[in-house]
Amino acid sequence: MEERGWLHRALHKLKRQIQWGLAWTNKNVPKSLRLLLGILLIAGGVFGFLPVLGFWMLPLGVVIIWEDLKDFWSRLTGNGSSEG
Repeated sequence: MEERGWLHRALHKLKRQIQWGLAWTNKNVPKSLRLLLGILLIAGGVFGFLPVLGFWMLPLGVVIIWEDLKDFWSRLTGNGSSEG
């Protein structure tokens, strides 16, 4: 049971850090640069086997791009909601 509590706390902390990072990115990085940043992170994630780059870059790039494209996607599908 103790391990489960530790895992729950770790996942909760990770979720808070991701939310903070996305909020910071949305506030401080212009929209056109966020798309470029996402593409660069995905490209860097492809080369994750190299020492400086990492596979962590791939999902981060996808999340950053999705933050910009979710409103476009909701208008395209016609459901009116931007939640994905």
